[in-house]
Amino acid sequence: METLYVISPNDDLSDRLKLMTENFIKNFHSIKYIKKFTSSTNLKNKKLLFLLELDSNGFDLPMLKFLKELDLSDKNAFQNCIGTLLISSSSELGTKRSAQDIIFISNNLGCKFLGHPIIEATKTLKNFLNWQRTLNIPLEQICLKLSYDLGKRLSEYKYAIPLTKHKKKITVLYSSTHKFSNTLDLWHMISQYLDDFVIKEIHIENGKILDCKGCSYKLCLHYGNQNKCFYGGFMVDNVIPAIEEADGIVWLCPNYNDAIAANLTAVINRITVLYNKMSFHNKSMFGIIVSGNSGSDSVAKQLIGALNINKGFMLPAHAIITETANNPKAIFKVENITYKAENFAKHIINGV
Repeated sequence: METLYVISPNDDLSDRLKLMTENFIKNFHSIKYIKKFTSSTNLKNKKLLFLLELDSNGFDLPMLKFLKELDLSDKNAFQNCIGTLLISSSSELGTKRSAQDIIFISNNLGCKFLGHPIIEATKTLKNFLNWQRTLNIPLEQICLKLSYDLGKRLSEYKYAIPLTKHKKKITVLYSSTHKFSNTLDLWHMISQYLDDFVIKEIHIENGKILDCKGCSYKLCLHYGNQNKCFYGGFMVDNVIPAIEEADGIVWLCPNYNDAIAANLTAVINRITVLYNKMSFHNKSMFGIIVSGNSGSDSVAKQLIGALNINKGFMLPAHAIITETANNPKAIFKVENITYKAENFAKHIINGV
C-alpha cells in the first residue's frame, strides 16, 4: 500500500487549507504526517505533499526551518521523491513566490515535481475565476476539486520509466553568442556526456521571436490546433515543432540582470499556443544558469515558476545547475567544473 507523506511543520493551518488537504488525501489509503525534523527522519523514495500556510508577510517560517534542518542533515534528503504543494494565503500575494522558493530548495535536495504541482488559494480565491467560467461552480468548490485532482495525479504517478526503442530527444534553447557565453560553454561540457540523446540546439537571435500578442484563449487554441501562431515565422517553423517533439527542454540562461533573457522570455510566452493544444506533463525541463556575480537563484525560480508551475513541464530532481563565472571562458576555471558537468549530465539522463 503506497503512503503519502504530508510535510506540515506549521501548526497554525487555516480551515481552508485543512479542507484542501482532506480532498487531496482522498486518493491515498495511507497517510503519514511529518510535523518536525528529527535525526531519524527519512523522506527518500516517497510521494510528498507540502502544506504551506502563509503569514501576513507571505512566508511559512516553520516550513523553511524544516527544510533548513533537512538540508543540514542530508544534501540529498529527498532522493527519488515526487512532490506537490497546497498553499493558502491570508492575502492575494505570496503564493507563487513561496511555491518557487520551496520547489527550488526541495529540488536541490533531490525532489522531482509534477508539472502543475501546486494548488494556491489566495484570500478571495479570485485566482480561480478563469476556472469558474468552465466549471460553473462556487470558487471554494473549485479550490477543493482542483486539490482532489492534484492528489489523484500524484497517486497515479508511476516511478517506472517506460522502455522506448528510439533515442530520446532534447531541445536546447539559448540566446547568447558563441564567442562570449560561459553558459553555452558549460552546456557543451555537459552535452559531451549525452551521447544517447538526439540533441537539437536552437539559437534564439534578436528579432527572430516577437513577444506574445495576447490573443484570446479561443483564438490561441484555434492557431494551436493548426500548429500555427498569430505571428508565424521562426517560432512556428522551428521552435514549436522542436518543443513538441522533445522529451526534455534545456534552457540556457546567462544571468545578466537577475532575469530570464528577453528572447527566451518571449519563447516562453509564445509556447502558450502549443500549451493550449497539448499537455507538457511528460516533458522534462532543465536550466543551466551562469551569473557574473550573484542572483542565479532568482533566474532559477523564474524558470520554475514559468515552466513547471505555469506551463506544466515536469521538474526532475536537481534540474537546474547554477555557477558563477564573470569573464569570458572563466567557467573553465571553476573548481570541480568537469565533475559538476558530468554529474548534471547524469541528472538529465535520469530525468528525461
